[in-house]
Amino acid sequence: MSGERDLRKLLNGMRPELNAGCYVFATVPPSAPVPPGVAPVVTVLEREGRTLVVPREEADAAGLAYDYTAAWITLRVHSALAAVGLTAAVARELAGHGLSCNVVAGFHHDHLFVPLERADEAVALLTELAGRSA
Repeated sequence: MSGERDLRKLLNGMRPELNAGCYVFATVPPSAPVPPGVAPVVTVLEREGRTLVVPREEADAAGLAYDYTAAWITLRVHSALAAVGLTAAVARELAGHGLSCNVVAGFHHDHLFVPLERADEAVALLTELAGRSA
């Protein structure tokens, strides 16, 4: 099943959804296993280490260090991995309001990690962007 490629339809259909909880970015050595009791929602393998995006409670319990706490927003539109412009439009909108945004593309949806304390504002801005794209 292929996803949507039309930018206007992608923006209009975003339906940003705030997932419950607080998420952190931690790292372990590239060859190290994921610590017991930690279930990452995202992993990225880099030469310097394996990045784990995990619920803060799991990171704390496992003794993982982190310095960025985030809220996780899922864009509910089924975006094609080859779609052009969605990430740029979302990042531009949030950046225009001083919000950082770390984007991860899943097969079906795009996922945004934004500063925890500004999660509701980010959802509101994305909802407004979707409305302007109708």
